[in-house]
Amino acid sequence: MKTYFRLLSFAKPIEKFAIPYIVTTLLAVVFNTLNLALLVPLLTFLFNTTAAGTVYEKPESMWNMMANFNYYSQEINKEYGTYGALQFICVVIILSVLLSNLFKYISQRIMENLRIHTLLNIRRTVFDNVMNMHLGFFNNERKGDILSKITNDVQVVQFTVTGTLQVIFREPFQLIAYLITLFSISYKLTFVSVLFIPISAIFIARLVKSLKNQAFGSQASFGTMVSNLEEALTGIKIIKAFNATQFVKQKFSNENENFSEIGRQMAKKQQLASPISEFLGVLMVTFIVLYGGNLVLSGSSELTAPAFIAYIGIFSQLTRPAKALSDSFTGINLGLAAGDRILELIDMKPAIQDSKNGVDVTGFRDSIRLEEVTFSYGEKVILNNISLKIPRGKTVALVGPSGGGKSTLMDLIPRFIEPAQGRVLFDDTDIRLIKMDSLRAQLGFVNQESILFNDTIFNNIAFGKTNATQEQVEAAAKIANAHEFIVNTDNGYQTNIGDRGVKLSGGQKQRLSIARAVLKNPPIMLLDEATSALDTESEKLVQDALNQLMKNRTTLVIAHRLSTIQNADIIVVLESGKIVEQGNHQELLSRNGLYKRLVEMQTFSE
Repeated sequence: MKTYFRLLSFAKPIEKFAIPYIVTTLLAVVFNTLNLALLVPLLTFLFNTTAAGTVYEKPESMWNMMANFNYYSQEINKEYGTYGALQFICVVIILSVLLSNLFKYISQRIMENLRIHTLLNIRRTVFDNVMNMHLGFFNNERKGDILSKITNDVQVVQFTVTGTLQVIFREPFQLIAYLITLFSISYKLTFVSVLFIPISAIFIARLVKSLKNQAFGSQASFGTMVSNLEEALTGIKIIKAFNATQFVKQKFSNENENFSEIGRQMAKKQQLASPISEFLGVLMVTFIVLYGGNLVLSGSSELTAPAFIAYIGIFSQLTRPAKALSDSFTGINLGLAAGDRILELIDMKPAIQDSKNGVDVTGFRDSIRLEEVTFSYGEKVILNNISLKIPRGKTVALVGPSGGGKSTLMDLIPRFIEPAQGRVLFDDTDIRLIKMDSLRAQLGFVNQESILFNDTIFNNIAFGKTNATQEQVEAAAKIANAHEFIVNTDNGYQTNIGDRGVKLSGGQKQRLSIARAVLKNPPIMLLDEATSALDTESEKLVQDALNQLMKNRTTLVIAHRLSTIQNADIIVVLESGKIVEQGNHQELLSRNGLYKRLVEMQTFSE
C-alpha cells in the first residue's frame, strides 16, 4: 500500500476534494438506502398488513428517519385515508431517489476533479524529472520504455489506482448502511447471512495476490514493445535499405505476443472474480429465501411479509458494493505495478546536479581551462590527463582520428558529462560550482546532427527565446544564409518543417541550427562537425554561415574542413584520449607529426 499512498500524495491538497466528497457520498448513501427501506411501509399500506392497534409515537430525534416516516404516514392516514398515506409515501420515495442521485452526481464530479488533478500532477512530475536527468541517463535507457511510463503507465494508474478511490470511499459506507438496515429488519437472518462474506473475501484475496507479478510483467512488456515501435519508426529508412523489414516485424510480433499472453492470463483471473462473486451472492439470497420464507410462513412476529420482501430487495443490493470492492482489489495490482514504474522514474536523481551553493555567471571574461582531466566509460578511458586552455576570443580546433575523444572533451564544457578526475574551469571557477542553466546560457551549440522540432521555421530559430521578434529571427536567418530559402517556402517563417525537419534538406536544416545559435548570441560557440554530412554546395553555404557565427566569439570547433582548421588560432590534435600536438596550422605542419600526416592523407578536405 506504500505505492498507493505515494500516488495519492500527488492529489494534494486532497482535503479540498475529500471533505466535500465524503459529505455528498454519505448523503447519497443515506438516501439510496432509504429508497429501499421505504419498501416496508409502502408494502404495508398496499396490503394493509399493519397489526391492529399499532400506534407510532412521534420520535424525539428528527434523525430517526424511519420512525418519523412511520409516524407522519400514520397521521396522514388518519386525516386523508389510506390512499392519501400511499400518495405521501410515493412522494417521499420520489424525493429520496432524486436527492440520492443528485448527491451521487455531485460526489462523482468531485471525484473526477480529484482524479484529473492527481494525474495532472503525476504527469508533470514524471516529465519534469525526466527533463532534469543528465544526458547519460538517456544513453542508458530505452526511449520507448520512458514513453510507455509517461503515457501508458499513467493511464493505467488513472483507471485503476485513482479509480478505486471512489469505490474505497463510497462502497464501504453503502455496505454499512445496508447492513444496519438489514439488522434493523431481522438481526438473526442478517447475522447468519453475513457468514458467507468471509468466503468471498478469502477467494478474492488469493486471486489478488496471484495478479501482482503478472501486472508488473505486463507493464514491462508493454514498455519493450513501445521501444521496438519507436526504434522501427525512427530507423525505417535503414530497415528498408538493409531488407530487415521481416526481422523487425518478427521482433515486434514476438513482444506483442508476449504482452498479449500476459494480458490473457490476467484477464482470465480478473474475470473469474465476478462470476464466482455472483454465484456466492445467489447462494446467499437462496438461503435467505428459504430461512426468511420459513419465518414468514410460520407466522413469526419477528418478520412480516412486507419486511421480508424489502429485506430481499436490500440484500440483493448488498452484493453490488461488495462486488465493486472485490473488482477494485483484483484490478488495483495492475495500477500498483504501473505506479511502481512511474515512481521509479520519479525517484531517479540526475548524476549531475547543481551545487547547493552554486553561483550564476553573467559573462565570459578570460578563458576556459581543463586541468588534468580524465574521463572514462566504465573501464574504457576516453580522455587521459588532458590539460587545455581556450582563451577568450580565440578559435580552438579539435582534430584527430575517430574515437580520439574530441566530442567527449567538448561535452565536458557545458557539463553534459563530468570528469572522473581533474576539473574544468570557467574564468577560474570550477564549473561544478556554477549553476548549469547559467553556464549553458553562455554557450551556443551547432551539432553534426541538426536537432529540429515539428514546428514552424520561426519557432525552431527562436527555440528557447520566447520573446524573439520577427526582425530578430530574420536577422539571424540572414547571417546563417537561411533567409533566402525560408522566404521561398510555402508559408515563409510560418512553414512547418515536419518531424525532425524532414521537409528540409541537410544544408537547410543545418543553417536553421546556425540561425538558432546566432539568435541566442552567446559569447562561446561549440561546433561539432557542423558540415561533415553535407554536399559541396550546402557545405559552402553552411561554412560561410559558420564563419559569420565565429566572428568576435570564443569558439571550440571539431571540424574536417582544412579551411576552418588552418585559420584556427589553436589546433589541438587528439589521439587515444591524449593531446599529442598543439599549435597553429603552420607550426604543426613544420613538426612533421600526426597533424601533417592527417593533412597529407587528405583526412581534411579543402
